[in-house]
Amino acid sequence: MKQLKVGIVQQSNTADRNDNRRRLADSIKSLVAKGAELVVLQELHNGLYFCQTENVDLFDQAEPIPGPSTEFYGALAKELGVVIVTSLFERRAPGLYHNTAVVMEKDGSIAGCYRKMHIPDDPAYYEKFYFTPGDLGFHPINTSVGRLGVLVCWDQWYPEAARLMALQGAEMLIYPTAIGYESSDTPDEQERQREAWTTVQRGHAVANGLPVITVNRTGHEPDPSGQTNGIAFWGSSMVVGPQGEFLYRAPIDEEVNQVVTIDLERCEQVRRWWPFLRDRRTDEYDGLTCRFID
Repeated sequence: MKQLKVGIVQQSNTADRNDNRRRLADSIKSLVAKGAELVVLQELHNGLYFCQTENVDLFDQAEPIPGPSTEFYGALAKELGVVIVTSLFERRAPGLYHNTAVVMEKDGSIAGCYRKMHIPDDPAYYEKFYFTPGDLGFHPINTSVGRLGVLVCWDQWYPEAARLMALQGAEMLIYPTAIGYESSDTPDEQERQREAWTTVQRGHAVANGLPVITVNRTGHEPDPSGQTNGIAFWGSSMVVGPQGEFLYRAPIDEEVNQVVTIDLERCEQVRRWWPFLRDRRTDEYDGLTCRFID
């Protein structure tokens, strides 16, 4: 496959989970009608970003894998003949939950799963309360449209995760995401954060010679506790090429259904021009397994 048409859905969610899924399904159908062969959805796309507070009742939103959502998106993938990257709140066992990306193959089967490895714990992002760190490692998922290096949100800040996917033959890096502004930050600080987020992922593309697909949510979601002003998700979903060039960048505050063409043959050429994997000093990297070197 020399070119791949990728569809991205940047959506503003509400508390109506059925309506969110209906709108996602409509968006996926629209993208496939425009030629999309792979569709990527945002992090925890079925509902609101519930991690703004710590509330044990919200564990009721979790579901097994396979389960209702994999049946729903699997049926959609089979009907449309498309690969779909989903992002689900997984109930593995009582008291054991994960933030899990599930890739649905064109035949409706589960091609593979990735459990989010890096779990943040910050004001309005209390993910450590809900999610056990992933235990499936950093391994690409084989699909009919390529070998997908699927990671999730906070993972996108870590070059180690991107590199390990690249070293195992990932043909692209994919990040379902939910990130936005803290309302008390100044506009300048907010923009610095958004641009840092953008830059680090473009860096992963350059350092590994791979396209990067990042799909973030948009819109404002209130804090149920009232302790903060909620999160204004900054959208800006993007597809970048292997030199970090923008193939597409979504607006901050609009819903988007967009098809972007990735030239996989060009990715191969870029890796020939810039053979970063060839020149790695693997004999000198032992310290990377340390938390800190005193």
